[in-house]
Amino acid sequence: MMLQFHFFAQGNASARYEIDAKRIGVYPTDKDALPRSREFIRLDSTYYVGYMYEGLYKYERAADYLGYKYALVPLNKALYLLEKDYGDKLKNLYTSMVYFQQYANRYDDFYQLTMTLKLAYNSIEMPDSTMAILNKIESYNFQKDNFNINSERSWIYHRNRFFKKDKYPFLANTIEENEKLAFNACHLQLTQIKQNKSANDYWYGSRQSEEDVLVVEHYLALLHNYNANYDSAEYYYKKLIDGNRVSWGNYANYQHEIGNFEEAIGYYSKTYYRRKFSLSEQDYYLPSLYIYGARTKDAINLAQAKIVESGSTPGFGWYNIALARSYLYDGQLDSCDFFLTKAFNFKELHINTTLTQSQYEFTINLLRIQMLDKKEQQIRFFNQGWWYSISDLYNTFSLKLEKLILEYAVVNALAYNPERKRVVYDLFCGESTVTFDETIYLLKDFSLPYFEKMYDKLKETDKRKKIHKYYRLFSAKFKYEDGEQEASAKDCETLLDDINTAGQVGVEDENAVKKNYEKLYMARLYEVLAKSYDGIGRDNGIAMANYYDEFPQLIPFSGVKMKMKLTTIGLEDENITKVKEDLTSCNIDLTTESNINIPEATIEFEKKGEFYRANINVTTGSGIIVVANGQLVFKSTEGIGKELALRLFGKGGAVKYEAVKN
Repeated sequence: MMLQFHFFAQGNASARYEIDAKRIGVYPTDKDALPRSREFIRLDSTYYVGYMYEGLYKYERAADYLGYKYALVPLNKALYLLEKDYGDKLKNLYTSMVYFQQYANRYDDFYQLTMTLKLAYNSIEMPDSTMAILNKIESYNFQKDNFNINSERSWIYHRNRFFKKDKYPFLANTIEENEKLAFNACHLQLTQIKQNKSANDYWYGSRQSEEDVLVVEHYLALLHNYNANYDSAEYYYKKLIDGNRVSWGNYANYQHEIGNFEEAIGYYSKTYYRRKFSLSEQDYYLPSLYIYGARTKDAINLAQAKIVESGSTPGFGWYNIALARSYLYDGQLDSCDFFLTKAFNFKELHINTTLTQSQYEFTINLLRIQMLDKKEQQIRFFNQGWWYSISDLYNTFSLKLEKLILEYAVVNALAYNPERKRVVYDLFCGESTVTFDETIYLLKDFSLPYFEKMYDKLKETDKRKKIHKYYRLFSAKFKYEDGEQEASAKDCETLLDDINTAGQVGVEDENAVKKNYEKLYMARLYEVLAKSYDGIGRDNGIAMANYYDEFPQLIPFSGVKMKMKLTTIGLEDENITKVKEDLTSCNIDLTTESNINIPEATIEFEKKGEFYRANINVTTGSGIIVVANGQLVFKSTEGIGKELALRLFGKGGAVKYEAVKN
């Protein structure tokens, strides 16, 4: 037994020499690394190198929970064997320069193993194991902390801030306390960098600490942003930009949060490195910013392209949510439903992000509630006399029931979310996964006076001046929902006056609206105004015209009736007559008279063989082209009139139309 133990401890020197020679030029991520790892293990199963190659190879190709679990086994075994044979050498690494050079390759392997283990544990939500790895590294007391131990701890504290000590013992019991732990970890690392600077300058050169400091400042920028310390966040982001160390996605999140939507789009669009098989946050958030600017078709194309690129790897579920949202705002409700279901059925891993599974489920449910609500509104839009139809009444009731069940789930999720104020109520928070429009939809059925007061206060206290007008919109919306239609109309009028004067000499520009980036905001403002006018018996024609100018796809689901000039030309037969009848039964006030305050539409019908074609053109009263040479090809007339009614409002969809079977 003693002989066997001695052999295990010392290993086979000749076999290890052969392994070390053969690993030269073969990286653990190479395609032939796995057979090499098996060869190394056969040569000496007590040597760490074979298991390291196996673990790193499997980690590099892991794209789901099982993949990471399979990688952990050889990675842990490799680390155990490396420490067993070389742990003492690593602890004395900085004894001398000669000693350091002698064992530098073992240090490099130790670094690669521990950092990969950390990433693997983070990928499958095992932060306690990540902390154990960081504690292990810290026990070696390396003179230079290439592992960024306390910065990594800071990330783990922040990433798990909403949990308590009973789940993870390294945490405190409140979000505020956990954020304090995260800040303290960063400041401790800065202190350690300063303390070891002179020694490390001697070893690595006088500028060796610059990158180390930037790593810490990366996390400080994130923490200050989350804690709404926007001046401090800007300070650190500027330092990171100057040091060529900034994450453009994170900086875009910051710009998004403070209301610089144009700048955010620019930074989200920058190309930068991210680990394979992990969520690209900018590809989730960028479609939402396109929706703010009523660029729903661009949002759809972007999300579709990302889904094709990523395949069924981590991030796929989030991209499907982004695509579903894009279809929702374009009026394509069946496509929205399809992709929400795909996201719901996908087992997402939230890699390379602070976004969580609870946010994932919350976002899907909230979008589904909106979709169900729009489907209910669509029934009313398709048939002005819907309450006389048994089938419409039944479908409306079914949608209400399904929506009620989901609303219960969403309300409970919100009630038990300890950071709901930050990631839901505080609009545009970089950690939020819902848009301001989804937030206002969610809160309109809650305690309206409470939220009205909340947003009245926020518009006075929030440091983000460009977001104040959104709080004012919320306040007006809640007044309308609470039956205060005179008050909501007055608030909207005042807000429009402020917006119209913003940017003039001597006028504060906090109410300024960037025309191509805040169309959704303006559309919702005109919607509240139009509904308020309608409720108090005032003409809402101009408000509706402006609503249509900003975001026409929203109108069929708003419950307000749009006046529109419609001209039909071309083929006339029995089928076309049926299509026209279905179109005129929709909730549109169609007229043949021109008016500067109403859009003008032309539909030309033609037939080739068995198929009909409708050519659609629509311009707003102010001359903006909404639909240019839109086409709808059909054989059966079922649903065509209704589909044409939606296309008059800019809804997208396939050229060849087939009725959806319910």
